[in-house]
Amino acid sequence: MKAMILAAGLGTRMRHLTADRPKPMVPVLGRTLIDRTLDRVAEAGIGEAVVNLHYRPEMLRAHLAERAVVFSDETSELLETGGGVAKALPLLGDGPLMVVNSDNVWIGEDALVPLVEAWDAARMDALLLLVPVARAVGYSRAGDFSLDNERLVRRGEAASAPYVFTGAQILSPALFGDVPKGPFSLNLVWDRAITAGRAFGILHPGGWCDVGTPEGLNEAEEALR
Repeated sequence: MKAMILAAGLGTRMRHLTADRPKPMVPVLGRTLIDRTLDRVAEAGIGEAVVNLHYRPEMLRAHLAERAVVFSDETSELLETGGGVAKALPLLGDGPLMVVNSDNVWIGEDALVPLVEAWDAARMDALLLLVPVARAVGYSRAGDFSLDNERLVRRGEAASAPYVFTGAQILSPALFGDVPKGPFSLNLVWDRAITAGRAFGILHPGGWCDVGTPEGLNEAEEALR
């Protein structure tokens, strides 16, 4: 299993904090988001990672020069989450992919290990790491999913859902057959797996924070303290 780190976003919600750096280079208690993410991936026993690049790519290349990573260059066109993974597939091999957002902070030990331990290719094409809304630090939306015998159920038209996607998942590369050229969201492949009854969720036992805004950064640092 290899990992895909989604690091190509523009970081516009971070305002002044990304004026001179890509969002994955923003420090959280003195350690950058990208380093924290790669540390979590390494904890899960995955030694090889692909990092996609768009905004200020030279900074990430230089910062990660000593890391066991390769780069997927999206400087000419930002491909969104799904398109980014699809472009990187030749670098990721034929096995299942751990796909991780680089702007999340997981609170607790070995946060991504349960994903690897729970993955079952015989019955799964997608396995998402979720957290109960109550443990989503600074989260104010209505939730993303519920679970039915561990299978993912979207919130849909419901007023709320009990669980939030934490930005970490394992996906089968088979989900990317005949995907569109160019940008598209991972929602497309999630829907394929949900329709087939092969999309599952597992709960992270600790806390989680989306570090997408300066306020989210402050809340993440407070939670980590």
